[in-house]
Amino acid sequence: MRKAALIIFPLAFILVFLGSSAFISDKQSKKAAGEGPVNWMSFEEAVKKSKKEKRKIFIDVYTDWCGWCKVMDKNTFSQPVIAKYLNENYYPVKLDAEQTEDIEFRGHVFKYVESGRRGYHQLAASLLNNKLSYPTVVFLDEDFNMIQPMPGYQKPDQFEKVIKYIGGDHYKSTSWADWEKTFESSIN
Repeated sequence: MRKAALIIFPLAFILVFLGSSAFISDKQSKKAAGEGPVNWMSFEEAVKKSKKEKRKIFIDVYTDWCGWCKVMDKNTFSQPVIAKYLNENYYPVKLDAEQTEDIEFRGHVFKYVESGRRGYHQLAASLLNNKLSYPTVVFLDEDFNMIQPMPGYQKPDQFEKVIKYIGGDHYKSTSWADWEKTFESSIN
């Protein structure tokens, strides 16, 4: 009996250690991929989901080298109110503007284009009207039509107004000035 315990205990310890280290590395890789409170998905996943259940698509167009993109991830997308609203009212997408994988959309294959030291992805260029500025967030309606690209870092309180203005279809009937006057933030 004692001999079995001597064998089982180290074996159990090794299994627990391996399991926890796999969990840690999985958690680290998710964090590196931009996962956090927002349930980010690929562009293709968002389009597929939207075909089954109509919803607007929110796209965060970023690059790995963009400092303001990282600040927006840390300060804006990490806000629980913002993450919850994006998850419930949009299909949120993280789109690396320099990714090399092809993306098929509306019968067209968008590709990576080499250009100088850094290239760009044709879908990112199309969504940004060929103004490659990062970060830029893009809003598509339920039929994948452009609502609005919005370049630059967005502070949480201002960003909350925008996502609720567009997400609640207020942009169709209410001017931005009127919306801003009546908007009450849920942040803080």
